[in-house]
Amino acid sequence: MTETDKTPTNKTEMMPAWRRETYGSADGFRLERIPVPTPRSGEVVLRVEATALHAGDVRLMLGDPLLVRPIFGLTRPKYPVRGMEVAGTVVAVGPNAIGAELGERVVGELTGGGGLASHVAAPAARLVPIPPDVTSETAACLTISAGTAWQALDRAGIGFRAAKGTAAGHIPRVLVIGASGGVGTFAVQLAALRGAEVWATCGERNFRLVEHLGAVRTLDHRTSPLADLPAAHFDAVIDISGGLGLRELQRLVVPGGSVVLVAGDGGHVLGPIPRILKAVFLSIGSRRRIRPLAATPRPEILAKLLELTAEGRITPVVEREYPFDEASAALAHLEAGHTVGKVVVHGP
Repeated sequence: MTETDKTPTNKTEMMPAWRRETYGSADGFRLERIPVPTPRSGEVVLRVEATALHAGDVRLMLGDPLLVRPIFGLTRPKYPVRGMEVAGTVVAVGPNAIGAELGERVVGELTGGGGLASHVAAPAARLVPIPPDVTSETAACLTISAGTAWQALDRAGIGFRAAKGTAAGHIPRVLVIGASGGVGTFAVQLAALRGAEVWATCGERNFRLVEHLGAVRTLDHRTSPLADLPAAHFDAVIDISGGLGLRELQRLVVPGGSVVLVAGDGGHVLGPIPRILKAVFLSIGSRRRIRPLAATPRPEILAKLLELTAEGRITPVVEREYPFDEASAALAHLEAGHTVGKVVVHGP
């Protein structure tokens, strides 16, 4: 197929896409042919070059927790094609689409998914141009995972001013819990880049990797409990893995410090809501705040992340790359858990 053949025209064209019409595991996805999308007002259509998979893809695939279903489909998924972190080339532009031009290589986050297809429609306002020396595979990894890590550190008060320390020469100490996953590998790099002293928890097999990313000390909290750490030892705790007691986390931070909850663990029905409510309660009147994070698409942050990547100051950890024809296997690998860094699926 030539480059021209891949570009949508006004006639109805068909494209390959991985779909599952019901909630369930990755083995239920099938490669089908569906119409190429037509851009609506404010949208462009991308020819997909790379899709990075995210834990949220698994949650939406399973429809878990049930709390998300009123938004993403009560009885079946509203978006049957997964893939929220997408990089590609603009091949069609809808009316009032500002921020992405025809032929431009861009990257962005798709709230409902759709990246595991040859083409996808995307809001132009959410897309950011990819620098020439950054690959589409690398760019796709930055949208949700790196963006979430950035916002978590901001919420914890660990800004780039940490690179110079405080007036008294204090260097913030940050603990990243769950440091070897997609968000965690970026959180370690960004915290170190901001001048913090980074401690991290992960499985023992990933100690060397996480230390290479910038952690000065690593531990496995399953074998070395956080209760063994001194109280008031950290300026911030970034909890990505979830499952740990909130009082235990709160004990670790100094007065004026923060625990940021990135993890969305919880029950099958309400998901993280009970834990979030408890965090709010424990924070009342306390100088050790527990702050839940609801990361949102922030193109201005994505642009900064792309710049840092182009400069070689951060880099995604990609555990596996899959050809498009094996996208269901990529989802199954992510569903199985314990992924190190990111999983990327190439465009068809």
